[in-house]
Amino acid sequence: MLEWLESPAFAQTAGGSGGPAGNPLISFLPFIFIFVIFYFLLVLPQQKKAKARKATIEALKKGDRVTTTGGIIGTVTNLSPDVVTIQIAEGVRVKVVRSYIEDLAKDDSEKMEERTK
Repeated sequence: MLEWLESPAFAQTAGGSGGPAGNPLISFLPFIFIFVIFYFLLVLPQQKKAKARKATIEALKKGDRVTTTGGIIGTVTNLSPDVVTIQIAEGVRVKVVRSYIEDLAKDDSEKMEERTK
């Protein structure tokens, strides 16, 4: 009579309906796929943008119109390795740490062209 009770349990563990008994790499495949998608959609574009911003900051020269991260637009009047002096109005000059320069400022005509595209 004990054999009758043991046989269904043995059949369940050795049978095929218990779950995936294959390669464990297959169960991680969706996670790997999601990581690859995140890398190409989020990480890679951020790296490209950071590289372009760094190149822009390193290539600053006197007379460039720049925008700071605080939104101040001005013209570069003096450069040092860590600090940039910008003129934001006639006779008003502000020293800004170089890393707070966001981008080169665009003229109003360039902004209008971008809006119409």
